[in-house]
Amino acid sequence: MVELALPRGSEVKAGKRYPASKEAKRVRRFKVYRWDPDVGGNPRWDIYDLDLDTCGPMVLDAIIAIKNTMDSTLAFRRSCREGVCGSCAMNVSGRNTLACTMGMDELPGGTITVAPLPHQPVLKDLVPDLTNFYAQYAAIEPWLKADTPEPQKERLQSEAERSKLDGLYECILCACCSTACPSYWWNGDRFMGPAALLQARRWIDDSRDEAKGERLDELEDPYRLYRCHTIMNCAQVCPKGLNPAKAIAETKKDLVERIV
Repeated sequence: MVELALPRGSEVKAGKRYPASKEAKRVRRFKVYRWDPDVGGNPRWDIYDLDLDTCGPMVLDAIIAIKNTMDSTLAFRRSCREGVCGSCAMNVSGRNTLACTMGMDELPGGTITVAPLPHQPVLKDLVPDLTNFYAQYAAIEPWLKADTPEPQKERLQSEAERSKLDGLYECILCACCSTACPSYWWNGDRFMGPAALLQARRWIDDSRDEAKGERLDELEDPYRLYRCHTIMNCAQVCPKGLNPAKAIAETKKDLVERIV
């Protein structure tokens, strides 16, 4: 039997435990990934027994309560708390999601495991390094390109033309989809990933944009586009209910039709 060994320093070890107060009546356990670059060494799982009467119903509420009342050293991202900014994307009990829109009562009873988005370098605790992710978004040039003279007012679209952007423009760049994609795990340096390709489709389908051919040329590459194998993890985890795999398939179709 083949034996696989984790690289040195990557095995997650048992960490500290923070018990709830004796007066707590409703307690739920959180198992949280911790790693501090200033300390180094192996990452660890810290255990927090949280009094649910001290926080709101969402996972993000619990994480904020842990930081405020139990362990001020815990690092994570958050901003809007309304499922709009995508900042609090993390892996909760094995699923990429937004902590601010995931209710604790939606998760199976028992321990809730919280980790950073998978297969990305970790800056600290629950904060992944998304430098490559944002660079790929910038690479698809997410802005309107048009050679015709700029109109004095807005560039008009029909309702039918506008409807083609539904299911594309709603992406909040939380990275849940890309970091759930096995193809992105193995080829993240060359495969653009579901999020960037969904955003590329948004501009390809925009009737006001005049650079469709140029955009397709940039994506016609064995790795940038065609590493997608339609595993559908991206659609399963998207907190906005979008389907990046469908957008990618439409782009592949455009390229095939262009050749034929």
